[in-house]
Amino acid sequence: MDSAVVQRIIKAYDIRGLVDGELTEEFAFAAGVAFARFLELSREPATVIIGEDMRPSSAELATAFADGINSQSFDVVRIGLASTDQLYFASGSRNLPGAMFTASHNPAEYNGIKLCLSGARPVGQESGLAWIKAEILKGAALPLRTVGKVHQEDLLSDYVEFLLSLFPHDTFNGQYQGRKMRIAIDAGNGMGGHTAPAVMANINAEVSTLYFELDGNFPNHEANPIDPKNVVELQKLVVESGADIGLAFDGDADRCFLVDEKGDLVSPSALTALIAERELKKNPGATIIHNLICSRAVPEVVNENGGVAVRSRVGHSYIKQLMSEKSAVFGGEHSGHFYFKDFWRADSGMLAALHAVAALMDSQLKLSELLKSYNRYFLSGEINTKVQDQSAAIEKIRTHFKESDEVLSFDELDGLTVTAKTWWFNVRPSNTEPLLRLNVEADTSAQMEKIKSSVLAMMH
Repeated sequence: MDSAVVQRIIKAYDIRGLVDGELTEEFAFAAGVAFARFLELSREPATVIIGEDMRPSSAELATAFADGINSQSFDVVRIGLASTDQLYFASGSRNLPGAMFTASHNPAEYNGIKLCLSGARPVGQESGLAWIKAEILKGAALPLRTVGKVHQEDLLSDYVEFLLSLFPHDTFNGQYQGRKMRIAIDAGNGMGGHTAPAVMANINAEVSTLYFELDGNFPNHEANPIDPKNVVELQKLVVESGADIGLAFDGDADRCFLVDEKGDLVSPSALTALIAERELKKNPGATIIHNLICSRAVPEVVNENGGVAVRSRVGHSYIKQLMSEKSAVFGGEHSGHFYFKDFWRADSGMLAALHAVAALMDSQLKLSELLKSYNRYFLSGEINTKVQDQSAAIEKIRTHFKESDEVLSFDELDGLTVTAKTWWFNVRPSNTEPLLRLNVEADTSAQMEKIKSSVLAMMH
């Protein structure tokens, strides 16, 4: 294996690379061998569950990976087409390690692998990926072993049944404002088109859909709803259909973004705060995890509702680990990932969507009214800027703000966070691209724009 390629595509908390020349079937086989060896070393069960998204390359890569697993005497359960949270359900409910073949929101020319231990526990750089990378780079000869078996299972109906079981049995059967709820969904040609029909069939709602056809070439728009341009059509559909809520899923449907009844985008921080409040009603005094780019409103809401707010760096493996350490009941990221103790501390875009629908049903308020108390500040959203020398740019920003009398603190939990009384910003390097990611929040729109422009100018 080309060591430079292996180093490049094994990231901080998953594997992701170009199908042409990087994430090849040869690499997938080697990764399967290394993962099986890691599982054996970790005394994990000798069966691996494998799911795949709708990308043209996913089935072949999953087969090569399964062959690598089988070569080490491990058995494989192939669940076929699945969302990432469906794979986590399979791992959690069967208490088996798993692998999901997806590149999430990346373009069609990419693919990737998300790995987990039994109980959907994450495998990140510090919890196995570094060891797996070293094993692949060693390229050691395979020991002679009995070849494992492959089983096929369809767990979609079990996944849907489990999600619905997390709510009171009549939650989704009633009326909303005297009629059926109206829900608009954009699956972006991703795996939401696989899971959403099965889930929505159990909700008393009229559903309007966009791009439910599974197509890993993403012919309509990128399956990345964190970019506002990819949600424009859903916003239009919400208004035209008179929908009460719009749901946008990314490519592997582990993230969910909302549009309110006016067609306005909903901040993922607002949804984090909403779900946190709901979870604290069920679990008084519980711990809630929020990543460091969430709005200040999130820890405020947690504290106001008697919970304990714990701040985390960005990334699913870090949040899941922190949830385990702190026995947290819920965790939210401003990137649209939502993690639930009741879901093996894994993230589920569909479960987050169901919480939003349930909150509407319970309150009978319009979504914009329901979220008003959580939208307290002005956020920039995440702004990505190509920067070759990321460390130098961050140091330049730090030096500039050290001279400001407004600044109260600097911290380096993840990148650089600069905090003042009425604003804060975080700038951090991407784990996958030569980018710096900027998030700014302030008490006023003018103040937010001022800080944003100042930091962006220094990046450029």
